[in-house]
Amino acid sequence: MANRELIPGTLDMLILTTLTRSPLHGYAIAQSIKRISDDVLTVEEGSLYPALQRLLLQGWVKAEWRRTETNRRARFYTLTAAGRKQLGLEVSQFRQMVAAISRVLENVEEAG
Repeated sequence: MANRELIPGTLDMLILTTLTRSPLHGYAIAQSIKRISDDVLTVEEGSLYPALQRLLLQGWVKAEWRRTETNRRARFYTLTAAGRKQLGLEVSQFRQMVAAISRVLENVEEAG
């Protein structure tokens, strides 16, 4: 896949999904998304940290300073109950959108 940019509107959903397993710091969130997507999805710092700030303001994540495995101070983000609820809504909406797009593509393929 040549274009590795995220589909607009999916970054919050991907961050929230990544945090369902355990609290992570920003760099680990980006690396997790990259690893799980087999290097297809890349989250740049310039997008990640504003998104995390937005999620904090919404109350969908909380943050606290901790030490990493390498003893560096980092801000770790944790999914809140409100964030888990929001994630469910976003995943449902995304799946509906993907299904609708798939139907359109199938219709075009059948006609072509």
